[in-house]
Amino acid sequence: MIEDAQELRDHWWWRPGWKPGRHFYTWHLTFAGEPALHALITTYQNALRHLPGLDLIPHDWLHLTMQGVGFVDEVSKSDAHAIAEAAQARLAALPAPTLTFDKPSIRPEAIALPPQPAEPVHHIRTAIRAAIADVWGPDRVPEQADGYQPHLSLAYVRTDGPATPVRDALSAVTPDPVQVTIHTASLIRLERANRLYRWQEFTTAALTRGTILDTPSN
Repeated sequence: MIEDAQELRDHWWWRPGWKPGRHFYTWHLTFAGEPALHALITTYQNALRHLPGLDLIPHDWLHLTMQGVGFVDEVSKSDAHAIAEAAQARLAALPAPTLTFDKPSIRPEAIALPPQPAEPVHHIRTAIRAAIADVWGPDRVPEQADGYQPHLSLAYVRTDGPATPVRDALSAVTPDPVQVTIHTASLIRLERANRLYRWQEFTTAALTRGTILDTPSN
């Protein structure tokens, strides 16, 4: 288990390649239609709401980051579709896992819920990385295979400072854990604006089902 951070730092620095208005293809797990999970997150967010320096994430934009593909202006739509189709073929062979979300972890730049167990999330990511390699070759798969730490963020840090107030606020609430079954992974067009990540769904790939559900995209 990753130990809680002792110091917090601003999440909203510009990563390489990012700039206002630029979009990024990436795979996420998303959590629409999960009221029990939303209630759990609301409990923790309410405990944090009085603290300065945190951006609470609206339920519509909750996500578990999986695997980047590339900036939309650098990846052709045909390649994006090919990667989605390859991912569907691989993810269809995986069971739909049930994950438990319980107590948050304090990361340097975010307050997040780690999924338990983490292994199925790693298996999904490995399948997606293999799908990218199917299309582009193993040497062009973005990001590192190692070091991935799956987490579902409920707040981002916007001010540097000690983590003690966050830890104290979270320890004051003890909601019951929640289970969520993951049926799909989503390839999305991600945008960062106004201290929030928003997206348009490009395609979803189902676990244990043999279809790809296309969503109109610009």
